[in-house]
Amino acid sequence: MKNLMKTVSAAALCVAASTAFAAADGLKIGMTFQEMNNPYFVSMQEALQEAAEMLGAELVITDAGHDVAKQISDVEDMLQQNIDILLVNPTDSAGIETAVKMAKDAGVIVVAVDANANGPVDTFVGSKNRDAGYMSCKYMGDKMGGEGEVAILDGIPVVPILQRVEGCKAALEEFPSIELVDMQNGRQDRSVALGVVENMIQAHPNLKGIFSVNDGGAMGALAAIQGSGRDILLTSVDGAPEAVAAIAKGTPFIESTAQFPRDQVRVGLGMALAQLWGARVVPAEVPIDVMVVDAENAEGFSW
Repeated sequence: MKNLMKTVSAAALCVAASTAFAAADGLKIGMTFQEMNNPYFVSMQEALQEAAEMLGAELVITDAGHDVAKQISDVEDMLQQNIDILLVNPTDSAGIETAVKMAKDAGVIVVAVDANANGPVDTFVGSKNRDAGYMSCKYMGDKMGGEGEVAILDGIPVVPILQRVEGCKAALEEFPSIELVDMQNGRQDRSVALGVVENMIQAHPNLKGIFSVNDGGAMGALAAIQGSGRDILLTSVDGAPEAVAAIAKGTPFIESTAQFPRDQVRVGLGMALAQLWGARVVPAEVPIDVMVVDAENAEGFSW
């Protein structure tokens, strides 16, 4: 009898799983990215493609290239293709509101991923960006012995970047003998950041630490620091493979507070599917934890 019950239970589970996947047959998912020239978003896209394949769903992906007008146009095209779910990674949280409203008017489930969007978004899934900035700058302050001059390598003013800077400044305020002497925009770009940090180093002969809002900018900052021959510590946010490798090698790049882009898009899709399948209590926001990556754990870390 026990074996029969086990067989029946296993069969029931198989039927339930088959039903869920069958429900996804013919499903069309659209995702618009703010950019794809970034390993962070490439890994997110890879995870989404894997999930879509498991579901047997059709996937439409676009790259806005940080152009909000293009991103709105891309969403309009997706709606013409009758998508069921829209995952939006906005290049401009306010500017994308028109597209979000259009999608909702068309009966599409809308989930914002990594950065929130204005308008009637069903769920937002994103990292704890303020925590990430705080953790990186607290780490830097501790390693500096609580004193010295620091600078912030800022980025494009989207909400996640603003939150990282806010968190960093909150951490620095805990060190009365640390002075924030400079803050410039490296646009989260390696080549731009290289020139910006070279200027920072020349302008501040006593600079001891730099916080970058992302690893792309941090790699440019690292090149500038190494080129200067100065003893300047570097921390950042993201946990990108190249950054983690630099940290493991014992360079001036000592820490990156890692985010989990693959998990963000998986959870985001899960929230959308739950609503598509009739869930009525899906959370409006799902924060994803972050983690410090330094020389002690960099060796085995990956997104």
